This record gives sequence, C-alpha cells and structure tokens, in this order.
Amino acid sequence: MTDYKNINIKNKRAFFDYEIIDTYVAGIVLTGTEIKSIRLGKASLVDCYCYFHQGELYVRGMNVAEYHWGTYNNHQPKRDRKLLLNKKELNKIERALQDKGLTVVGLKLFLNEKGLAKLQIGIAKGRKNYDKREYIKEKDAKRELDRAMKR
Repeated sequence: MTDYKNINIKNKRAFFDYEIIDTYVAGIVLTGTEIKSIRLGKASLVDCYCYFHQGELYVRGMNVAEYHWGTYNNHQPKRDRKLLLNKKELNKIERALQDKGLTVVGLKLFLNEKGLAKLQIGIAKGRKNYDKREYIKEKDAKRELDRAMKR
C-alpha cells in the first residue's frame, strides 16, 4: 500500500523554463478514478498550464493516467480540470495575467494532510535562452559549493 503523504509530483521543467513570480495552492475538481490514480503516483505535470474560462480557472495538459482497476467509469487522462481558489485569489491572478509575457503554470501536485489533492500553481514569466544558461551555471556553482562544504 502506498503512503499517501509521499505523493509529491513536481513539474521540474517549469522551474527551468520560467521565472516564478508568485505561487498559490489550489484544490482540484476530480472524479473517483482520478484521485485513486493520483494516490498511486500516476500523474504528470509536464506541459501543463492554466487558463481562465468564464471567470473560473482551469488546468490543461495535466495527465492523470487511467486507473488500472477502473471500469467503464474510468476518466479521460488529459481532460481539463477546474481549480478551486477563492474569488480574491482568482481576481489577483487574472489581473496579473493582463501583463504581457506572464502565464500560469502547474508547479507541484501533492496530497494534503486530509488526503485531498492540491495543485501548486505559479504566475510565471518565460525565460530566454541566455537566462536558462545563466540558471544552469548558478545551479552548478551552488552544487559545487555544497559539495565543498560537506568535505
């Protein structure tokens, strides 16, 4: 049996491709077989992003694999899922998206202490190629410094 506390699916590509400006934690509207797949760790956040539709925030591109023991009730793996945030947070995110070059991406999918699935989203600005190279250099330098400190 899987320990639900250890479910922590990250979108590593988002931290590389984007500079994260602000983060929020949102609930997700899921069906029964989706939450079972997430509890088994069968989800992916690669290429997922969020968009507004009629004043509500949805996540697109989040892949939740079909539940192995699901029957005809099984879900669609890449369907759009509604995110649950309060109105104040939704308004703040929508105002931030008015700026050119900003987007909302999924950063981390996890289960809280009550066993509910939560998605950490971030308002992000895309990085240029030279910014990515600089990011890699900083990361390597930090890694080398940490290794030197441990010796």
